[in-house]
Amino acid sequence: MSKFSDALNSGRSVITCELNPPKGVDLDRLYEKAEMLRGMVDAFNVTDSAGSNMTMAPVGAAHLLLDKGIEPILQITGRDRNRIALQAELLAAHALGISNVLCMSGDPPGGGDHPDAKAVFDLDALGLLRATNSLRSGTDISDNELKGAPDFIAGAVANPGSGDMDKEIRYMEAKIDAGASFFQTQAVFEPGNFEKFMNVAQRFNLPILAGLIVLKSARMARNLNANLPGVHVPDDIIHELDGAESASEKSVEISARIIREILPMCTGVHIMAIGWESRVPRILEASGLGGRR
Repeated sequence: MSKFSDALNSGRSVITCELNPPKGVDLDRLYEKAEMLRGMVDAFNVTDSAGSNMTMAPVGAAHLLLDKGIEPILQITGRDRNRIALQAELLAAHALGISNVLCMSGDPPGGGDHPDAKAVFDLDALGLLRATNSLRSGTDISDNELKGAPDFIAGAVANPGSGDMDKEIRYMEAKIDAGASFFQTQAVFEPGNFEKFMNVAQRFNLPILAGLIVLKSARMARNLNANLPGVHVPDDIIHELDGAESASEKSVEISARIIREILPMCTGVHIMAIGWESRVPRILEASGLGGRR
């Protein structure tokens, strides 16, 4: 199994962080960010054209990180490929040594940099999990036998801020039935509401990593509230950012505080720094999770 799987079963707090492959072939910045966080972060999500903005295919970037001894989690979405291509990519990922996958439906292309692109969505997150589980059992999803079966630890996403919590819990249960063995959540900014979610979700007895978006400004927080379903940045946090002398220092302070409050409730945290990866070491230090090197 993967080092990430070992971490999930270790009993200590697990840290994952998101990395975006480049829009191009220059991987230097990707490598720099990963090396800066080596030893602090257990695994890195390698995104699949996040926000429907075209970037290098994550299977290539994930393999190159693995070559450097850095543990990747391959994000794979149903947005751009049909079930043939998705299963083929999963087989290729296994052949390249990638063991961790996160199955997602994906963002519609209308909001990205190719708004006229045709969406596929042949498989949604559930369908991708079922396909991954089927491949592990030795057949494709049309029950055709494989010559050698891959092995993956497959994960899925959850939204603690969903407006319909009963529906969200049922969706998590369906994902578990389809093969999900861990969850990463949408961004959490309200520990009290997250606790209510975890009081229900803990019955699944699976690792849950709470998502955290590193806020760069009050404007960014307001944009998240307006445009990201299921995410709510409270007014008091927005006011803190508005009144801060240094947005960077305040961001570190807020992020560390949220981590300290939510960490006793879950398996660990998934940090989405979105260009502010250089702040992650200070966030982890201030939250009590630093010093792993």
